[in-house]
Amino acid sequence: MTVKVKTIKEMQAIVKSLKTEQKSIGLVPTMGALHEGHMTLMKRAQSENDVVIASVFVNPLQFGPNEDYDDYPRQIDQDQALLAENGIDYVFAPEPEEMYPSPLQIQMTVGAMAQVLEGAKRPGHFDGVVTVVNKLFNIIQPDQAYFGKKDAQQLAIIEQMVTEMNHSVEIVGIDIVREQDGLAKSSRNVYLTETERLEAVALSQSLQIAKTLFDNGERNVEVIESAIKKYLTAHTAGKIDEVAIYSYPELKQVEKIDTQVFISLAVKYSKARLIDNIILKDDK
Repeated sequence: MTVKVKTIKEMQAIVKSLKTEQKSIGLVPTMGALHEGHMTLMKRAQSENDVVIASVFVNPLQFGPNEDYDDYPRQIDQDQALLAENGIDYVFAPEPEEMYPSPLQIQMTVGAMAQVLEGAKRPGHFDGVVTVVNKLFNIIQPDQAYFGKKDAQQLAIIEQMVTEMNHSVEIVGIDIVREQDGLAKSSRNVYLTETERLEAVALSQSLQIAKTLFDNGERNVEVIESAIKKYLTAHTAGKIDEVAIYSYPELKQVEKIDTQVFISLAVKYSKARLIDNIILKDDK
């Protein structure tokens, strides 16, 4: 059985008791609408901790005024059933009023790392992310916290926050979990029409083209970006929102690949904006 916890006070009491028993805690922060990708994080957390706590909270601070906060899928009963099926110990599922009882007087802001890629497209998004993750870390005090590499920029920013804010938690990044045809699993995939779903596989396919170019010695960013755009244009009606290559985890633009980089994609469909990425490193 997965115990559902709705208040900060109750969650803190449970954590205090677990700490007294010297149990290690793994945290998997989510916004719900759980799928196999989330479960991969949960299973990893289970293998490395005595107790696993999943948080399910659609964080209003990380949504812009014209984004899908109101429409974001909320299905806490199904989520709790899936967590119970997988043996997760607790789900922390507070209401927005519990997390933010009044407007915040103290703000967390992300610097240059949030001025590129998703951060440039969604001003204030990563400020909201670090605010809620910081709160979750303070409430749950996990030994380890698990995040998917699908949101690679988010992962890099959270790792930086942990370093700068001196959190004792270890951040564990988990590889992207994909459908059989390669589409990255996402709660937003439910928004795709049948045709869009078939076309969306082009995102991962274009990244594989980039990897092949890289493996064959191509290091020019412009050449690789151009190949990706050409493939996406030919294979999907979705609007290319972004194709970019940045150093990772520093998130600085590069013209030539001579360090670890990640290629970030964003494609807009009628009701969904899908993201995907691949991290490339020259083993030599």
